[in-house]
Amino acid sequence: MAADALAEAVQLLNGQSATARLLKVSQQAVSAKLASGKVCSAKWVLPLEAATGVSRHRLRPDLYPSEHLGGPQTDLLEAAR
Repeated sequence: MAADALAEAVQLLNGQSATARLLKVSQQAVSAKLASGKVCSAKWVLPLEAATGVSRHRLRPDLYPSEHLGGPQTDLLEAAR
């Protein structure tokens, strides 16, 4: 679940204040998002992934539906080259 991924990212960053500093938002914004249980802001996804290693797919599966960039189609393209 995306809310669990956000909580994991916050924990890896050692808390809400550190997460807020990374994202350039208030600690209250991070707290509110965690309390809501909803997915994080799209603007937060890439910085969180870069800082924590929590995948963009786990943070926002609606925006990044697959952890594999192309799946079988990419394999076919590579084979054709």
